[in-house]
Amino acid sequence: MAKVLIIGGGIVGLSSAYYLHKKGFQVTILDKGELIDNCSFGNAGMIVPSHFVPLAAPGMISQGIRWMFNSKSPFYVHPSLNLNLVNWGLKFVKHATKKHVNESAEPLRDLSLLSKKLYEDLAKEPGFNFELTSNGILAFYKTQKAGEEEAHLAERAVELGLEMAVLNAAECKALQPELELDILGAVHYRCDAHLYPGKLMRDLLYYLEQNGIKIQRGKEVDKIESDGNRITKVFTGDDVWEADEYVLATGSWSPAVAKMINLNISLMPGKGYSFMEPEPKNRVTIPALLCEARVAITPMSGSIRYGGTMELDKINTRINMQRVKGIVEAVPKYFPDLKPDMPAENKIWYGFRPSSPDGLPYIGRSTEKKNLIVATGHGMMGLSLGPATGLLVSQIMSEIKTEIGIDSFKLR
Repeated sequence: MAKVLIIGGGIVGLSSAYYLHKKGFQVTILDKGELIDNCSFGNAGMIVPSHFVPLAAPGMISQGIRWMFNSKSPFYVHPSLNLNLVNWGLKFVKHATKKHVNESAEPLRDLSLLSKKLYEDLAKEPGFNFELTSNGILAFYKTQKAGEEEAHLAERAVELGLEMAVLNAAECKALQPELELDILGAVHYRCDAHLYPGKLMRDLLYYLEQNGIKIQRGKEVDKIESDGNRITKVFTGDDVWEADEYVLATGSWSPAVAKMINLNISLMPGKGYSFMEPEPKNRVTIPALLCEARVAITPMSGSIRYGGTMELDKINTRINMQRVKGIVEAVPKYFPDLKPDMPAENKIWYGFRPSSPDGLPYIGRSTEKKNLIVATGHGMMGLSLGPATGLLVSQIMSEIKTEIGIDSFKLR
């Protein structure tokens, strides 16, 4: 039985462990934290086949520049002489083309649809109760311009075989009758779903530990040894770990870990914020995206999770209260009777989305290190794409035909 060492215990690392275990591998997971609050726990919990347009898209650069001058805007790049940011930015500009968007649509769709199916299968397994709900997502807009952009997206989605519908205000009201709306309309991403991330992660951790997967918490990798084109040892302080195969699934920390073996992975951490509020009236039953504000709203177990913003910067522990204020102030502009309070700083969750410059994840075997598979760079869709990535990792390692084509996701 081949031994596998997975570095990283987020949704991608845990999903990889799940499917590798199913294929008979002996798996150990290393994570630098305690696995109670990483990026997979605090996100909006959305499963999004609708998101087939990568972050690197036409118009994103000019929009991003405008947002940079607004302290409450949903997107921000921290100006600095950070060489990684400069290189990432140059690659982003190169890929922000219509051609790239067109070439990315089918690979992203296929990866998302596979992940959604795997979530549906997982939800039927004993011991998994993560509130998977398949009633779609409503993308609300207030302006004609945003409405036209959403209608164009819906048209392209239908061409790709995804179910979407353009709704007027009255049709939106019929779907969310308990919620006061101040919108022009919405696109109902009927192909999407949502779940409770915290419950999913707890269920996965419990399953893995009950089935013999060793999960080592508080183990930060500080050195990796190689012999030629193979990794031989991983060090976490005084502890030494050896395996036949290795998986790098460390999210926004991937470039730093990869550098230990002279491997370059182009990623920038995109910080996002979220907070929870009780919602006993249960007015929101379908998750919402506020198009112009770039805010996500998801019902979870009698509460609502509000989330948003993308700050490209070095990994840090700062909380920008102005950006959180931007989320709070955006909500009642769409839903006048939904007025979240400004949360205390200690109630605000933040996490770092590992954002590749072309908006596509990295999934594949390294050409430099033959016993290393890289699985990172999922941006805002880490939770959504976790199971599909995990299954693909297990198939790559088993040297069998992958469920979908993976050429678009190779290291680049």
